[in-house]
Amino acid sequence: MRPVTEGDIRASFVNCTKGEAKRLAVPRDLATRPWDDLDFLGWRDPASPERGYLVAESGDGFVGVALRQAAPHAGHVRRSMCSFCLTMHTGNGVSLMTARRAGRNGQQGNSVGAYICTDLACSLYLRGKKDVGPGGRLHESLTLEEQIARTATNLAGFLDKVVG
Repeated sequence: MRPVTEGDIRASFVNCTKGEAKRLAVPRDLATRPWDDLDFLGWRDPASPERGYLVAESGDGFVGVALRQAAPHAGHVRRSMCSFCLTMHTGNGVSLMTARRAGRNGQQGNSVGAYICTDLACSLYLRGKKDVGPGGRLHESLTLEEQIARTATNLAGFLDKVVG
């Protein structure tokens, strides 16, 4: 992913108002992010832990989506798989994240959801830059490049649902 600025981020959001985009918490460490290892920029809001955001390249620009984490289920330890990068996590490592749809659909209360790595670090798990623990990444016959392409396709499918 190419590096983004705070201005790029704020201008990219498709499912919130300009005022909401202006007020959301943008990461302060943009200059030190491992851009070459990222398929999208994802972060959680430190002041509002149920909120997350992701920004991905789209054509010549960027598309940003505000996410909300669904309430986790209490009880037993479970294993879940991220629908973007296909990383397995135990406990709350994967969460149902919902995004209000863009435009009129979102204004009518419509949203889409996906099970995503709770910390939005899919790119780093995929490349082995962040450890998920025992049994987190399944052995695959696909090359890393093919896995990255699959993740990009899964992400694009989700974004298409938000924008469409």
